[in-house]
Amino acid sequence: MIRSVLIAAALALALAGCGDSGQKAAADAKASADKAAAATKEAADKAAAATKEAADKAAAATKDAASSAADAMKSAAPSSTPAPAPAPAPAAPAEAPKK
Repeated sequence: MIRSVLIAAALALALAGCGDSGQKAAADAKASADKAAAATKEAADKAAAATKEAADKAAAATKDAASSAADAMKSAAPSSTPAPAPAPAPAAPAEAPKK
């Protein structure tokens, strides 16, 4: 888009140097350059808006993921009440003496 604006501006300048007969053509070229500049600005504005929207969505997703991770860590943390100690294992039977 920027390239076409520059080309249109160059044409406008070239035609402006042609005298009276080139004035209408120069005006037309300037109008075309203005339209191209407006279209370029509109496209840039739309791209900026889309980028901002994507960044906002990414920030919200990151916040949600962090919140979920914090909740998961809270639920996995040991409670303040200690768990009961496991019962002792039964004594192993003594082995019979070998003969």
